[in-house]
Amino acid sequence: MNRAPGPSVRLKLTVSYAGFLMLAGVLLLAAVWVFLLRYVPDRALIVSSETPTHGVFPVRSNLLRVFAPRAAAVMAFLLVFGLVGGWILAGRMLAPLTRITGATRMATNGSLSHRIRLPGREDEFRELADAFDAMLARIEAHVAEQQRFAANASHELRTPLAISKALLDVARADPHHDAGEVIERLHAVNTRAIDLTEALLLLSHANQRSFAREPVDLSLLVEEATETLLPLAEKHGVTIETSGDIAPTTGSQALLLQLTTNLVHNAIVHNLPEKGTIRVHTGVRTKTVVLTVENTGEKLTPEVASTLTEPFQRGTERIHADHAGVGLGLAIVRTITHAHDGTLTLTARAAGGLRITVELPATATHADG
Repeated sequence: MNRAPGPSVRLKLTVSYAGFLMLAGVLLLAAVWVFLLRYVPDRALIVSSETPTHGVFPVRSNLLRVFAPRAAAVMAFLLVFGLVGGWILAGRMLAPLTRITGATRMATNGSLSHRIRLPGREDEFRELADAFDAMLARIEAHVAEQQRFAANASHELRTPLAISKALLDVARADPHHDAGEVIERLHAVNTRAIDLTEALLLLSHANQRSFAREPVDLSLLVEEATETLLPLAEKHGVTIETSGDIAPTTGSQALLLQLTTNLVHNAIVHNLPEKGTIRVHTGVRTKTVVLTVENTGEKLTPEVASTLTEPFQRGTERIHADHAGVGLGLAIVRTITHAHDGTLTLTARAAGGLRITVELPATATHADG
C-alpha cells in the first residue's frame, strides 16, 4: 500500500509527552495562583519601625508582577524538558518495535530463519515479538514442507512419464514387439499417474478448507469404507474387525470418507503377508470423537512412525506393488484431519504394525450431552 509520508511515531509520542507535561504545569500553576488569590488580601497595612509613617499598599498587583515572569520561565523549562525527555523516552520505548520492523523486512525479503528473540520481561512488545517469532517458525516449516513436497511430487510424476517414454521407444524401435503387452503396461503406468494426480488435487482441496460442513457419523463411514475394501482385504488375507459407538462430528462427508478409506487401505497393504488383522474402532470422549485403526505388520521404530505422514514416505521399501498407493495416503489423512481441526497420532505397536488415532471435535449437541 502506498502511503503519504507523515511524522514518525517517536515524534508523535514526544509531542504528546511534552504537551501532557505542559498541561500538568499549567494546571499546577493555576492551582497555586488560585491559592494565592484566596489567602493573600487585596491590600495590606505596612508599618515601618524605622519611620513613623505607615500606609496601605496593593499586594495582589505586586504579586502578579512577581508571579507572572517566574511562571513563564517554569513553563519554558517544562516545554524544553518535555521535548528532550519525551524524545529519549519514546526512543527507548520504541526500540523493540524497531527490531520487530527490521525482522519483518528481512522476512519480506525471504529470510525466514531470522528470529527477534526480544529479551526482557513480558510486556506488549515482547508478546508481539514472541508471536512474530512463532509465526516465522510456522511459515519456515510450511515452506520447507512445500518445497519437499514439490520435489517429491516432481520425482513421482516423472517416473511414470519416463516409463511411458521408454515403452514407446521400445515399441517404435521394434515394430514386431507384442503391442498388447506394451498397451497393458502403458495402461498400468498411466493409471498410476492419474491416481497420483487425483491425490495431489485432493490434498490441495483439503488444504484450502473450501468445503461445506455437515453432520457426519464416523461409524457409518467406517462401515462404508470396510465394505468397499473388503475384497482387497480378502485378497491380502487380512481380517477386518469393527467396533465402537456412534461418533457424530461436523465436516465434509466426502473428505472424511476419504480419510477413513485411506486409513483402512493403508492398514491392509502394510500388514502381515498372511493372517493379518485390522481393528477399527470409533468412540466418544468429552468433547471429541475418536477413530482408531490398528493393524498388525512389521515392527516399526517410533522415529519411522513419526515420518509416515510425510508425502511419499512409506514404512517399507518404496516398491510400487499392486495397490501400494502413491505415497500420499497418510499425508492426505493428516491434511484432512487438520482441516477439520482435529489431531492425528501414529504409534508403533510393540508387537508390530501401527496404531493410528484420529480425534475430531464432536458436534455441539453431543458434546454438551
